[in-house]
Amino acid sequence: MPRKKRDRRLLAPPSIKGLSVYGPKSRSAQVVLYFEEYEAIKLLDYENMTQEEAAVCMEVSRPTLTRIYESARNKVAQSMVEGKDLIIRGGNFQFDENWYYCNNCQAKFNRLDETEKTCPVCNSLEIITLNDFYTDEE
Repeated sequence: MPRKKRDRRLLAPPSIKGLSVYGPKSRSAQVVLYFEEYEAIKLLDYENMTQEEAAVCMEVSRPTLTRIYESARNKVAQSMVEGKDLIIRGGNFQFDENWYYCNNCQAKFNRLDETEKTCPVCNSLEIITLNDFYTDEE
């Protein structure tokens, strides 16, 4: 029986939930890019890290990072070639810092005044950790 996959460490949540195709597309067709796949593309292609550096950031082995990255590239290519929307969600991940989500105004932030525990945007007390938010969303 295989062991459970370890959570991959993400530095911050994605700034988008996905990408939509411009032009003809099949509305029912979507490609799901996992959070760890998004993070691999971000670290390797956007931040120009080496695979070794990115693997350390995500707390995975280099071969594991290579598999995650290859899967991400295939999904992005499938989305482009087949005209499918690309949705970012799910996977095995844990955010690096304590990120928070406000249920009132939907703000995401990583600094929380421990004495007041209110949202810095709307001062609401309806705060949950972002890790809990994405776990409950699935």
